[in-house]
Amino acid sequence: MRTKATTIRTESRLEIARGVAEVWDYICDVERWPQWAPTVQKGWVAGGAPLTPGARVEQRAKLPFGFTRHRAQQVTAVQAPRSLAFAGPLGTSRGRWGMEFAPIEDGQTEAEMWVEVDLRNIMRALPKRAFQNRIQGVMDVEMVAIRAAVESLPPAPPTPGGGPKERPLEADTR
Repeated sequence: MRTKATTIRTESRLEIARGVAEVWDYICDVERWPQWAPTVQKGWVAGGAPLTPGARVEQRAKLPFGFTRHRAQQVTAVQAPRSLAFAGPLGTSRGRWGMEFAPIEDGQTEAEMWVEVDLRNIMRALPKRAFQNRIQGVMDVEMVAIRAAVESLPPAPPTPGGGPKERPLEADTR
């Protein structure tokens, strides 16, 4: 008899003082993931492919005592530059995570990260609230690191027609 998995979901949101395109470009650069994800030592997309549904994101994950291991996730959804999602194993369970971006006032971005885990097998024995709080804590650290990294980048040059308008020169009346 199969038992139904218990699904937990956590979310973390914050504002980033950069435009959606800049945040999107940073998140889609998988090689930069170690800058904001404390458990990622190295990240890459298999075969150098772009982040498209079906692509495989591979990582060298950090473990306690200096050990590492390989892990991989499938890209499940990409709606540039608004959202992307991934799926893969989380312990003995299946997990999904993603990010969503929305423009807000003054050229800033509201960023949301979410994680869903279907607790299966031995992971069903974990205290649900404690596990959810652990995931939440990691996500909050990651989101703050993403904001710090993106906001420390040099501003992107304005797009044609999108930057500030030049003030017309005033006539010299001397």
